[in-house]
Amino acid sequence: MDCSICSAMPYILRPPRNTICGACYEGARSIITFTNRLDNEKGTEKPSNNSVSSSNSTKGFANALKWMKEMKELEEELIEKISFLSEFAAAFRDEIHTDIQVKPGDDGPSIPAHKALLAARSSIFRNILDSDGCKAPPNDTITLPELNYEELESLLEFLYSGHLPKEKVEKHVYSLSVAADKYEIPFLQKYCEHQMLGSLNSFNALDILEISDTCSNQSLKETSLNFIVRNMEEIVFSSRFDAFALKNPHLTVQITRASFVDIKNSRNAV
Repeated sequence: MDCSICSAMPYILRPPRNTICGACYEGARSIITFTNRLDNEKGTEKPSNNSVSSSNSTKGFANALKWMKEMKELEEELIEKISFLSEFAAAFRDEIHTDIQVKPGDDGPSIPAHKALLAARSSIFRNILDSDGCKAPPNDTITLPELNYEELESLLEFLYSGHLPKEKVEKHVYSLSVAADKYEIPFLQKYCEHQMLGSLNSFNALDILEISDTCSNQSLKETSLNFIVRNMEEIVFSSRFDAFALKNPHLTVQITRASFVDIKNSRNAV
């Protein structure tokens, strides 16, 4: 993903400051934790002569080095775990001992998968697979009618690996968000929400509002609604809004009410 810290893009074109990659996030968190620890140790020091102060400083530095070593070991352990778990993705990619076919809603081909993993990732899938129609032969098939082939492939790839290439997320984020809500996959819901919040703009705000309403994501809905109100003229007078209003009259009413409340609050603040 694009990062506001380590991105190669010019500063003016970088994403918002709250958009950072995993590596920068972990680095920042480590620095903050390290600084807090040093501050805490410094706060517990008692006024004393230079020798005691020097001893405390040496002890604090030794503790810092020990903590950094622990963090390094933890990082290496985490990398090993990620590498170990990545074999799930290989099993999906190479179709190793698959025991079920997952069919999209369009005319695309079925995709081989593993019942155990589907059941572990989603309680809804578990219930489907526990039903009488899915208990027997290894060539069973289940259909996810709301997804086309590309969307289904992206969903399964995420279930196996826990992430998706940027281009797939951007292309299928709305359908994946709906699927995550329907099949109760919380991690995918958060993943999609993060992507939509990071890409929120005047062009897609109405789409994100509609998806947030469909998925009953209140925080995402409030954020997109507030964004629309702040950019009312640009969004409401677009051709996209006409189609949106016809399809979502209840959301159009909510936008109107939110706009009036915003105007009222602005007047009261004067």
